[in-house]
Amino acid sequence: MSFDKLLRKVEQAEMALEARERQYSADMRQLKRSWRLTWSPGRIVVAGLLTGFLSGRGQSRGGGSSDGVGILRVISLVSTMMASQNAKQASTEAEHAADAATDMAATQAPGSGVSVDGPP
Repeated sequence: MSFDKLLRKVEQAEMALEARERQYSADMRQLKRSWRLTWSPGRIVVAGLLTGFLSGRGQSRGGGSSDGVGILRVISLVSTMMASQNAKQASTEAEHAADAATDMAATQAPGSGVSVDGPP
């Protein structure tokens, strides 16, 4: 492989990397924004009131503090599952965006005969 072809391949890989970095930054901004919107002050207050009500109701039956702890564990588990699902969705979207960026970078260097993924 000639030096010029190697140089074009490196430039193409750099463009693909820069495109992925830009997409990653955009994805992280979107994740932050959606995370902040999801946990609005109203929802936090409602979740706190509901948790307090349920734990107080469990203690008033004579169940002791273990019922409240169990309820908090269930709420924590559900919250973790929802966050995991949101992260999985964001990961899938980021993967699709990265594939699109790679395809775009590959089409920007036509005629080089070299793909971003490896030698022809």
